[in-house]
Amino acid sequence: MGGGGCGRRLAAGLGRGGGKAAYAVYNQSISIVPDTILSCSGLGFVYPDHGHSVRALKDVSFEVRRGEFVAVIGPSGCGKTTLLHVLAGLLRPTEGSAELFGKAPGQALSTALVFQENSLFPWMRVVENAAFGLEMQKMGRAERERRAAGMLERYGLAGRERAYPRQLSAGMKQRVAVIRAFLSGAPVLLMDEPFGALDRQTRLWAQQELMELWGAERKTVVFVTHDVDEALVLSDRIVALGPAPGTVAAEFDVPLERPRGPLLEPDAEVFELKRRIFACLDLPTGSSRYSYAP
Repeated sequence: MGGGGCGRRLAAGLGRGGGKAAYAVYNQSISIVPDTILSCSGLGFVYPDHGHSVRALKDVSFEVRRGEFVAVIGPSGCGKTTLLHVLAGLLRPTEGSAELFGKAPGQALSTALVFQENSLFPWMRVVENAAFGLEMQKMGRAERERRAAGMLERYGLAGRERAYPRQLSAGMKQRVAVIRAFLSGAPVLLMDEPFGALDRQTRLWAQQELMELWGAERKTVVFVTHDVDEALVLSDRIVALGPAPGTVAAEFDVPLERPRGPLLEPDAEVFELKRRIFACLDLPTGSSRYSYAP
């Protein structure tokens, strides 16, 4: 490893071999995990700005396997949100390519995007918001609301089904947004700091609920965050972007077993991994924003 712990891949994990399929152990059984379903190759994006273009991304290349949870981390303004919008098909890359199931993103309902801020429809009740993806699939109202109500009850929102978003706390709103994404049927979830505005206690609860949802369905997730601890708790792998224009500085496999809880007493291996991530991002180890505690 060179460059201050910023090698392209650190802490190698399970199932990174070649061939047509990699193998991973999930819930003490062996599952076949197909090859890459999402990839970026030399991806760049430039925003036009009255003759003075702003480059957000440059030569971004990485891959995501089916059922993998990948966190994208990097300094503010490095293009993380722009990257998600490209993967969702909302923006077209200026250079290079992004592919989802071998096609350009946006050609099918294969992704669901969870935004940083509350994105619920204010005129819809909670159960209607949660069931919106199912409505887009032309599912009957009774069945889609039955499914949504079951998920809302499972994740602590029973009794709130007929409420409007304005009647919910910030944490509840984001919980509904995440449930909506999982119910949408999209195999790939793109999550843009969905818990960034929550207080720490609510955020820890939201992380654990997300892990329960993901563990039950194993959807493919690309999750943007500023928080190193959050990336370690949630992800199988971390993609670190450098300062703007964002490019992949390093990738880190997360060797922690699942299920995981908050990193209240991380061991030496986790501290070393955090040190490498901080070194890669050129952050001081005392930065409270990134939750590092030696």
